[in-house]
Amino acid sequence: MAFNQPATFNEEWSDKRVFAFLNHLPPEAVDADFHVLYDAYKHMRPFDYERLLVKFKELGRNVNALDSKGRTLAQVIAAHPSQNTAFLELLTKFS
Repeated sequence: MAFNQPATFNEEWSDKRVFAFLNHLPPEAVDADFHVLYDAYKHMRPFDYERLLVKFKELGRNVNALDSKGRTLAQVIAAHPSQNTAFLELLTKFS
């Protein structure tokens, strides 16, 4: 039987934890840069996401990477009714 870990909110993320997302491998046929951006978006607060984007750009990675439907992450986020403007502003800032 597995134990559930209680949810924690607003905890501090170390650089190690934030930057570990840079090494997440994508599923087959998914752009690696898009996968990192999307996966991090789903798990991080805007503050931590900005830290990731700084390192992401330093490594020469593509903030405008496309998903399998030819959309950038900003386009995917904007298409959701409950879009998060903080993330959209960050993606625009680093584009």
